[in-house]
Amino acid sequence: MRDVLRPIVVAPMAGGPSTPELVVAAGRAGALGFLAAGYKTPEAVEAEVRSVRGSSSTYGLNLFVPMPPLRDVAAVERYREALRPEAERYGVELPPIRPADDDHFAAKVAIAVEHRVPLVSFTFGVPPVAVVRALHAAGSAVLITVTTADEARQALAAGPDGLIAQGGDAGGHSATFRPAAYRGDRGAAEVLAEVRAVTDLPVIAAGGADVPGLLRAGAAAVQCGTAFLLAEEAGTRGVQRAAMLSGESVETVVTRAFTGQPARALRNRFVDVYSPLAPVGYPAIHHLTAPIRAAAARRGDAGALNLWAGVNHAAARPAATATLVDQLLSA
Repeated sequence: MRDVLRPIVVAPMAGGPSTPELVVAAGRAGALGFLAAGYKTPEAVEAEVRSVRGSSSTYGLNLFVPMPPLRDVAAVERYREALRPEAERYGVELPPIRPADDDHFAAKVAIAVEHRVPLVSFTFGVPPVAVVRALHAAGSAVLITVTTADEARQALAAGPDGLIAQGGDAGGHSATFRPAAYRGDRGAAEVLAEVRAVTDLPVIAAGGADVPGLLRAGAAAVQCGTAFLLAEEAGTRGVQRAAMLSGESVETVVTRAFTGQPARALRNRFVDVYSPLAPVGYPAIHHLTAPIRAAAARRGDAGALNLWAGVNHAAARPAATATLVDQLLSA
């Protein structure tokens, strides 16, 4: 796997930012780009893999490990009721609660196997050993995202080729196995050191703006997402670009309000109102809030959008991916 890795990994960013163009541009700039399979149909994922495969030999695909069926349906029902004013505000209907959803996991694994994707990473848990073995048989290297040493030990039992140590300063969803207790208060350097202490496998640090520093600390690579949200090749929504470039001093917070899984986002009205009310419940809450977020996006209303971003979001700048890669390496 070490011969496939590059010092900078452009993080998989589900929901639009991770386009094939971004992945290809990352590869040409000497970085490693990841496609984000989350939320997409298998057909859409395969089309993106085909597109990137024809343009770059170095890329990855990120898959979401399916969550267990929803345990506390009643808590999500109460949250659904609390969201009714938002549905009325945006003129949408709240969908029925979906207690289980595997995001087409088996079909997406099959795509990775068929196309021999060079690197396949997993988020939200440990994939079955049989899945890891199938990917290995196809020639793929496997990475599992963790946030603690205990999670790392669980992941190692599946036989991956490396781990991604995600710090709490990273934007977007945390890969934590314990969403109810997660606070996002440990930085990338701390998590990297903790994970490296339990394995000799390559460990990628995620969530740090200090790329040279994390590489010196022993990271096999550094995974960056927020730094590429404003890249010319990224599919980031215009309303998020505007929010990040507004010049306003906006803090980030860890919230379950949008999806039921802890995620770091720019603080906005929705975060303030609904963070205290949101239970653990991914992906049921993701589906529940989706119509609200879609309507807000159509209006250009940042107040009800999941503006995923890391703590260093103010340093992000619009530029070509190649320029951003150079800047990160020389920071």
